[in-house]
Amino acid sequence: MEVDLIIENATVVTASDVHARQDIVVRDGKILAVGQDLKSIFSAKTTIDAQHAFVMPGGVDSHVHLDQDNSPTGDNFETGTRSAIAGGTTTVIAFATQSRTQESIHPVVENYHGRATGKSYCDYGFHLILTNPTPTILRDELPHYVREGISSVKLYMTYEPLKLRDGEILDVMMATRALGMTTMVHAENSDMISWITARLAEEALTAPYYHAISRPSIAEDEAVYRVISLAELSDVPILI
Repeated sequence: MEVDLIIENATVVTASDVHARQDIVVRDGKILAVGQDLKSIFSAKTTIDAQHAFVMPGGVDSHVHLDQDNSPTGDNFETGTRSAIAGGTTTVIAFATQSRTQESIHPVVENYHGRATGKSYCDYGFHLILTNPTPTILRDELPHYVREGISSVKLYMTYEPLKLRDGEILDVMMATRALGMTTMVHAENSDMISWITARLAEEALTAPYYHAISRPSIAEDEAVYRVISLAELSDVPILI
């Protein structure tokens, strides 16, 4: 049988084992077989000798900021995924941000697909950052994107353009619970941070050192406890 590619003499690393002197047979972009001496069974258009090299599954980076609206990002989908591939990461999950004024997430997903399509060097997906979780979005639009393969949302408890009230977080949690989505939360007490930041600014204490001072651990502790309580009330797991 003729195939597209055979990688021969590889040391294959899986999640649990290391297998020496393995051949990997690829057809139509998929692994067809892994084993020893497979060149005696298959002929290939291309053969790569991987002696003294490790071959392992591509990595998945599930927290990636690329070409994002709500904050400056160092990379777009082209430069970021080129770096990913160079380091062995073959799938990235980036963040697609809804703005506060958007009443629908349809244009959000379409916009971010436009940024990635034809530019990404690897597979990609999205976490949806919800900043305006309207009943229509939660009832009608989220189920559509679950069917399209988006399985997670990200919520913020701080940052003015992004943060949600507790009641809005509960609304989202009830929707994600019903849909089996992962609920991710950035948990910090927004009022504590704003209060401390204002007082530091009054004293002209604005050097980078004071960024950490403006965000003491208690601001995170309180928000984490609060969102865990909301999750317990909703009976939904969360990723903080």
